[in-house]
Amino acid sequence: MKNISHALITKVIVFLIAIACLTGTVKVIVNMELNEVHLSSINQDNYFESIAFADESYSLISSLAQLIGTYKSEEYILSGKALTKEEMREIEEELYNDFSYSYQSSDLSEVENRKIYQEAYADDIQNKKEERIREQVRVFYRLLSALDASDGIVYYASDGEHVFSNSELNKKEQFTSFSAYMLFANYQQKLYPNEMKKNKYLDYITQDVEKLNPQTDAIYVAYKDSYLEQKMQEWEKNKEVAKSYLNEFILFLAGFIVSFVYLIMVIGRTSFKDKEMHFHVIDKLYNDVNIVIVAGLTGMWVAMIVEVLREMNILLTVPIFIIALLLILSLVKHIKNRSLLQHTLIYQFFKKIFIMIKHVFDNGSMAVKIVLLVIGYPLVVAATFFMFPITLGLAAWFALKKVKSFNRIKEGVEQIKNGDLHHRIEIDGKGEFSQLAANINSITDGLKKSVDSEIKSERLKTELITNVSHDIRTPLTSIITYVDLLKIEKDPDLIAEYIDVLDQKSKRLKHLTDDLFEAAKASSGSIPVQLERIDIVALLKQGIGEMGEKIEAASLNFKLAHPTEKVYVKADGKLLWRSIENLFSNIFKYALPASRVYIDVEVIGNELLVTFKNISAYELNISVDELMERFTRGDESRSSQGSGLGLSIAESLIHIQHGKFLVQVDGDLFKAMIYLPKFE
Repeated sequence: MKNISHALITKVIVFLIAIACLTGTVKVIVNMELNEVHLSSINQDNYFESIAFADESYSLISSLAQLIGTYKSEEYILSGKALTKEEMREIEEELYNDFSYSYQSSDLSEVENRKIYQEAYADDIQNKKEERIREQVRVFYRLLSALDASDGIVYYASDGEHVFSNSELNKKEQFTSFSAYMLFANYQQKLYPNEMKKNKYLDYITQDVEKLNPQTDAIYVAYKDSYLEQKMQEWEKNKEVAKSYLNEFILFLAGFIVSFVYLIMVIGRTSFKDKEMHFHVIDKLYNDVNIVIVAGLTGMWVAMIVEVLREMNILLTVPIFIIALLLILSLVKHIKNRSLLQHTLIYQFFKKIFIMIKHVFDNGSMAVKIVLLVIGYPLVVAATFFMFPITLGLAAWFALKKVKSFNRIKEGVEQIKNGDLHHRIEIDGKGEFSQLAANINSITDGLKKSVDSEIKSERLKTELITNVSHDIRTPLTSIITYVDLLKIEKDPDLIAEYIDVLDQKSKRLKHLTDDLFEAAKASSGSIPVQLERIDIVALLKQGIGEMGEKIEAASLNFKLAHPTEKVYVKADGKLLWRSIENLFSNIFKYALPASRVYIDVEVIGNELLVTFKNISAYELNISVDELMERFTRGDESRSSQGSGLGLSIAESLIHIQHGKFLVQVDGDLFKAMIYLPKFE
């Protein structure tokens, strides 16, 4: 409880610090605006490069440029010469638009309408012109008043006829005697000192001068030393004030950022280790409503600051800061909880509508869905009457799409009915037709699998009968032949030889029948299985050792790779050895003599993989599936002594031990893989 109280007090203190820092930051910005303090002056080394000099010079030079370039004198303005063609065109177009709206005849041409307009609106045009002239006179005298306020600056401006000056100086050379001046005449501008040329606001100062006639118009401006000294002192003072404001701004802003980041990290949790997000009453407010309120408060605050820039208003806006920051932190909670979108009024509204419609379409009958469409479509049309063609087009497109889907299903069923079991009905989406097409495809797949299985079963039966007949008939024929020879043979040596052959053929026949019996038992799963811990590496080493003579007779070189630590599998020792023995037997029969055989033991997750790799002495031009079938041998001539049951028996034995048996063929490389569960 103490920890929770301490954490809450800490959050409140940091929150108040954030509000104080934010208020201080805004106060600094407002004070800079009120006192016209420019932060750019901090990086400027000279008064003539500052925006303060640009503002003070622009007012004078712009007034002089307008006086000699546009207004000239009161008589000139009253004569209407100050009115430009553009201004006259604006007056006429404004009145002509009113005439077109009220009186223009569509039966007359443009020229005829213009003539009627000139006659009907002659007085209005004259009144508008006089009104514009009076406004120009007011501007003329405003500009003269602005010139009177230019104490400490000597100026002379002339267009060759009209002169505006506050001294008797009228020559360029007279102005160059001052310590600072700006001269504009004869396509040239002379600025002194040179620091003026570095002022990045120079174009702003001279923008109105560029519109003058350089052949006749001239403007000379010079700055008195007393004026410059006063302005430079003010500029230096403002520069120090700007530095002070900047330091305060950085300090307050850094304090706000640090405190706000801390609040973001701890908001919603009692401590940094707390994984659970805690919500309060304010967090129940929907996030979209929250955002609207924050935007409204921000607009209200900006309006208060813009309307009356006074220090007291900043204090009055502190409650706005508090409410806005609380709402923002509530949004942060939902972001951390990943519920920013889900906890919105719009999302909840559309979610409920979607769930309701989905529930009807998932569980309702087709009749209910049709009724909903019949009722819902007119409502949608009524709600979107302003875009009725688009709504109608969408409905037609939707209906056409459903008709196409139905026709596709109909055609597909017809093809399947005619025996094309490979045909599939493709319908996009997740509607009723799509589900119907998927069900028909499933039925087709089941039929195709049944037919394929039946065909394969018939083929296997035929091959099984053929292979069994061949493999049994061969030793049986030999036995019958040698029995007939024994009946007539009198030579003891030949009789002994015949008896040896009979012994071999009878053993061969017995081995074949034993394999058949074992294959039948293994595939039926009737063999008892006793799973225990087996050291697979020791079993392999023991097997390689016991078969040393056969390995040497086949000139094979066995390479066993295994982990350094002991690895155990969960298997039946006898059945596992029988499977491995079958693989060894397969290798001895079909491996290329004088080649290497690789046996790799690997741990793969919770399984152990044993891989046997050898090069086949015969060309492996049959598939893996065919190799795994019973009575299939690697040599198509069936000249080897195998029964063709070894791999099939091994697969069945591994399967009943909860393992997997796979075979891969890559050219002449034969690979058998046994996956067995590790013993934990």
